[in-house]
Amino acid sequence: MFTGLIQSIGTIERVGQEELQITWGAMSLTPLQDDLAIGDSISVDGICLTVTQILSAGFIASASPETLRRTTLDQLQGTASVNLEASLRVGSKLGGHFVTGHVDGVGYLEAAVPSATAWEISFTVPDARVSRYIVSKGSIAVNGVSLTVAECSPSGDWFKVAVIPLTYAETNLQYLKPGDPVNLEGDVLGKYVEKFLRLAPAHSRAVAELEQAIAPAEQLTPAFLAEHGYL
Repeated sequence: MFTGLIQSIGTIERVGQEELQITWGAMSLTPLQDDLAIGDSISVDGICLTVTQILSAGFIASASPETLRRTTLDQLQGTASVNLEASLRVGSKLGGHFVTGHVDGVGYLEAAVPSATAWEISFTVPDARVSRYIVSKGSIAVNGVSLTVAECSPSGDWFKVAVIPLTYAETNLQYLKPGDPVNLEGDVLGKYVEKFLRLAPAHSRAVAELEQAIAPAEQLTPAFLAEHGYL
């Protein structure tokens, strides 16, 4: 579990069929390197990856075929800049929102326009697995960065966020060009709400059938309890 508050920028490259090498620069050692252990979960551009080997200036991680297909890793060629965040510890500050690191799909930068107080950045979202969870004023993780949707289309296939200068300068959002892919993860709460609503009719029928089955039973009285050995 992560918060979407990026701790460092690193670089990533493929070093095998499903192996990735993540390296951080000399200016971004941060707590990531100080407390890194094999088996740790690290958010790499919003993707939860497990450390399998520790290097002097980074680590090796493996990605499953599903992870490669669902994320920007499938389009990775050469080296690329990535946002890094260590997993949330009990008692740590939760300044963003709950980010699982399980990317829903890929979106694409439309435009990044500076304003007096922020960068207004818009994205297109062709994947319905992602767009269904995008709502105005809702939370979304873009390359692992916790952001709030400022505006979106009714279907969620387009949305805009406002990024403060500090966040823009300390994440790889600053390097994006129109058309570049980004990893998107919708708010996990929305996914559970969607499932509950989808299953609501079947649940209501099950409750009604249960109520009908127990309706003829006697009322719960002291006499009823005594008769059935509870008193």
